[in-house]
Amino acid sequence: MLHRMLFLFLCLPLFAQNGAAIYKQSCAMCHDTGANRAPAIATLQQMSPESVQGSLTTGKMALVGMGLSSSAIKAVATFVTGKAFGNGSALPKSAYCSGPAATLTNPLSGPRWIGWGVDPENRRSQSADMAKLDAKSVPQLRLKWAFAFPGASRSYGQPTIAAGWLFAGSAARQVFALDASTGCVRWAIDTEFGVRTAISLGQIGTKWAAYFGDQGGFVYAVDATTGASIWKVRADDYPGALVTGAPKLHDGRLYVPVSSGEEVIGAFSPYECCKFRGSVVALDAATGKEVWRAYTIPEPAKPVRKNAAGVQLWGPSGAGVWGSPTIDLRKHALYVATGDSYSDPAAKTSDAFMAFDLDSGKLLWSRQFTAGDAFNIACGGPSPLNCPQPAGPDHDFSSSPILVTLANCKRALVAGQKSGVVHAVDPDQQGEVLWETRVGEGGSLGGVQWGSAVDDRNIYVAVSDFKVKPVEKPGPNTQMSLGSPVEIDSKAGGGVFALRLADGKRVWTTPHPGCTKPGCSPAQSAAVTLIPGAIFSGGVDGHLRAYATADGRILWDTDTAREFETVNGVKGTGGSIDGPGPVVVNGILYVNSGYALLGGAPGNVLLAYSVGGK
Repeated sequence: MLHRMLFLFLCLPLFAQNGAAIYKQSCAMCHDTGANRAPAIATLQQMSPESVQGSLTTGKMALVGMGLSSSAIKAVATFVTGKAFGNGSALPKSAYCSGPAATLTNPLSGPRWIGWGVDPENRRSQSADMAKLDAKSVPQLRLKWAFAFPGASRSYGQPTIAAGWLFAGSAARQVFALDASTGCVRWAIDTEFGVRTAISLGQIGTKWAAYFGDQGGFVYAVDATTGASIWKVRADDYPGALVTGAPKLHDGRLYVPVSSGEEVIGAFSPYECCKFRGSVVALDAATGKEVWRAYTIPEPAKPVRKNAAGVQLWGPSGAGVWGSPTIDLRKHALYVATGDSYSDPAAKTSDAFMAFDLDSGKLLWSRQFTAGDAFNIACGGPSPLNCPQPAGPDHDFSSSPILVTLANCKRALVAGQKSGVVHAVDPDQQGEVLWETRVGEGGSLGGVQWGSAVDDRNIYVAVSDFKVKPVEKPGPNTQMSLGSPVEIDSKAGGGVFALRLADGKRVWTTPHPGCTKPGCSPAQSAAVTLIPGAIFSGGVDGHLRAYATADGRILWDTDTAREFETVNGVKGTGGSIDGPGPVVVNGILYVNSGYALLGGAPGNVLLAYSVGGK
């Protein structure tokens, strides 16, 4: 996200005057050379103009857009994307399902994967009767169909599948309902901002509703059969607020995690960094009315000091909730893991597990793992005036805690952290630490990124540890970082671990098999998914691999970083696999490919694999 925001902040106000000329003069030195991992103009052109416009008007870059007229913003969006408004997300008529309109009936009765973690405990473990795919059949998986999200350079909305329907969000401000078997479109609706959350399904009266959040902080309930709006509210009005983790639906309430892009906005030295506080918001699922709101930082930010330019700084701030909440039916509690602080003083509840009462939102307990972790993008950047003092290591949680029952009948909450450490705590003893195991070096793009999966014995963890290395002689894959040439380190990062849930002891480790393409990273950042006998892990290199749960052997390996012929007639290209993990339902594996962020390769496809491709 940093490279896009720097692009908008530095270059967009100039485009309204003479786009092509000023791009060449003032912006090409970054975007034509990959400086600071800035995406090339070809990557930016995969976005929709509506997405750029939304970012500059009411989205994460609204503070920058305030200096531009509405006509200038529209002109900027058209130039950057190379598309006219209203055309970037259009689908041909042939993309839609033929025949009578289908009705979603009883999605809870058959094979399904609903929401992020498939169950209240966020285990990311699909049972045999739901998966209808076993480890022996995995090597026979072949592509069944590919669907391309129009106007998108990222494919990051993990699909929900139920009753033969598939629901998925798009970075290009749309949500689609597809036929899960063929990929034809049943309906498509526009949203205020891009949607990367998984989608939940629940009943409102006689209707089935689909629930999701977007990258502008909006939360939606729509008719799952038609896409018609039921209600829409904003979870948080604070500039830059996001809903990245999937809202969790339970017993008539929708629990919405709120994170923020202020960590990036805070890099701009004129900005009074920072005041955002992460939260969980409980909404009435039928009406969208707020029931309670629980902040991860109890008190609002206060003036702390002024930066060297005389701008007032605030704190504590941050501790956003990036992952989907976890529900504990026994304790009637909700658990989240929090991100880092954005400004000093660092909050005592950042980089922590937190427990809230389901009925009231009252804080039950909190367990911090990295104290003093205050960080924003100003740290190490060209203008570090808003960097916290001292700066933390940026070791926040983006994974959801997983609730498990151990062999001794005790329970544990388990999650990996960007520090490279997997933590297990006792939810029945105020978060008392049970064990901690290091699996990676950790870092801003290191450690465990988006989530793990568990069975009755083990937790299966993929490691990112994405790195770049300095080079003496620039080549075709060279980027610039703080004025120095660097390239992606093709030997750093990656690997999958099985750890014993009882004590965190390592059962097996399988390293990344090695990069074979120029500019490849072995980092494995995407969430892990489990079926009986096998786990799936996607990589920044675009590969999706299956591993045997018994010993970590690689059972299957497919490269998604290529062009695809798509069922909806839109040009489709795969890229890095990051963020969401695969979903397996009724014999079909679904996976997103494309992640044009932080060294990842762009792409816009949702892929479906089945045995023999049938």
